[in-house]
Amino acid sequence: MLTVIYLVRHGETDWNLARRIQGHSDVPLNQRGLSQAEKVAARFQDVEIHAVYSSDLTRARRTAECIAERIGTPTVHTLPTLRERCYGQWEGLTYEEIRARFEDMDEAACGIETFEAMQQRASAALTELAIRHAGQTIVVVSHGGLINSFLHHVTNGQQGTGITQLDNTGINQFLFQNGKWEVVKINDIDHLKG
Repeated sequence: MLTVIYLVRHGETDWNLARRIQGHSDVPLNQRGLSQAEKVAARFQDVEIHAVYSSDLTRARRTAECIAERIGTPTVHTLPTLRERCYGQWEGLTYEEIRARFEDMDEAACGIETFEAMQQRASAALTELAIRHAGQTIVVVSHGGLINSFLHHVTNGQQGTGITQLDNTGINQFLFQNGKWEVVKINDIDHLKG
């Protein structure tokens, strides 16, 4: 049976604006992010959605709550497996600050989750949800790094990390059937235009 997953990046935070690494840090949406969350929620008001899932971090959960409220779904199911990549000692810093402070330290020494570990976590979590909701349509709200790593996995490196720009509240649509993923759309932000 076919599963449709809308994988949505959370709304904007002040750390997004300042280009600070968020990782597992629990940074809330800013005013623009809340507005983006309301706008992306409106995109789903006429779509039959069977469940809404989210990372357990506030920025994703609040975005998912806006969607759930708009479509009349009482519950947002939160999963830590949908979190952004853990950036350890780099969290809260800009790339310039990281280069200045950690020029000789490797990522493992800074407590950073490997890309491969995040990608495997993303793939396992999303595949589990796709199987659980076979024949249904669900919304999953997560983070740019995790979504891009999943895109990279599904497209064998043709899209995703290092290639694809994902905007705040960008919608990515995937189909899952017979153990295979198909990408339908990437970074749809029509709700932010005009």
